[in-house]
Amino acid sequence: MAAARAYLTGGRIGADLDRLSALRARIMARLTGAGAARVEPETLQPADLLLDLYGEDIRARAYIVEDPSAGELALRPDFTVPVARLHMAGGADPARYAYEGLVWRRQPPGSDRPSEYLQAGIELIGGADPAAEEAEVFALIAAALEGAEAAPLTGDLGVVFAAIAAMETTEPRRAALRRHVWRPARFHALLERYADPPAPSPTRAALLGADRAGRIDAIAAAGRIIGARGEAEILERLDALTEDAATPPLEAGEKAMIEAVLAVKGRSDEALARLRAMARAPMHPALDRMERRLDALADLGVDAGALPFDAAFGRGLEYYDGFVFEFRSARAGLPPLGGGGRYDALTAILGGGAGAPAVGGIVRPEALLAAGAAA
Repeated sequence: MAAARAYLTGGRIGADLDRLSALRARIMARLTGAGAARVEPETLQPADLLLDLYGEDIRARAYIVEDPSAGELALRPDFTVPVARLHMAGGADPARYAYEGLVWRRQPPGSDRPSEYLQAGIELIGGADPAAEEAEVFALIAAALEGAEAAPLTGDLGVVFAAIAAMETTEPRRAALRRHVWRPARFHALLERYADPPAPSPTRAALLGADRAGRIDAIAAAGRIIGARGEAEILERLDALTEDAATPPLEAGEKAMIEAVLAVKGRSDEALARLRAMARAPMHPALDRMERRLDALADLGVDAGALPFDAAFGRGLEYYDGFVFEFRSARAGLPPLGGGGRYDALTAILGGGAGAPAVGGIVRPEALLAAGAAA
């Protein structure tokens, strides 16, 4: 149907479009009413930047086009990176931005997920009170969902990263685990391999046991190099694999600790108590910050202790590195109506090392209308 749009059977013409337009206006009025300046990021974003930030996985999920002058460009898959780029290019701290418009995501064949849909959101960048700002964004997004039933879920990837930092293992192994936090299957496969390394194949053992000249001969004998890595990168990777092969297996207690942290779920106050009971020293700052956030949420009238918490939540949301949240509809076929989180590391990448504290959240107007929100 030509009039259909994401999650709606209409919405592109007539009364349905009027209702959606009114809802979008109500959401933006609420967000700008919180002191946020309206921004309109470019639709087309540098593809190489998105590939650096999200990894090659984004190539399968983004619409990438070739521009004769600018090279590869991507239709924005969300607003967070484009808004953060705007700020890091010249915005003054602290800043708060509101936006709304279309985003695009490629979907696999047969998927019923929309490839084009609306987002409206707010980003707070460069603030001085992270816990209070996280609470404020959560409360603003919750308020923007007015009229729709949606169940909240929260998590904190900062706690996960702190638990990795607390592991007694080598820094290269901690770094590898940090890289795969957003890819749970690969993260757990890595954890299993560190705890119980498989015996190398004869070919792999011979390659890792060879000296530099032997490795160069092996690379040449393999034929034409396929992929982005050149000889130098392959040799560097072999050095890292050799070092890892000589590293003792991960102690059972280290694997159990990280798995226990990721298994924590329940009421936020109870989850915090359980995490404190198992925490090692490097985890204390992250847990202190979680406690301050719960206090800040309570100050805003949220029943913070009762908020559902899942330590493993947020691992499918690349670039978030702290507090994360979603509001989920009970209606089948709808995505989370809203969500967001902290992304300090992203601003550091965009700023060439000069990052800024940043937290934001979005709502999906079409899904919100489909869930029964009043326009």
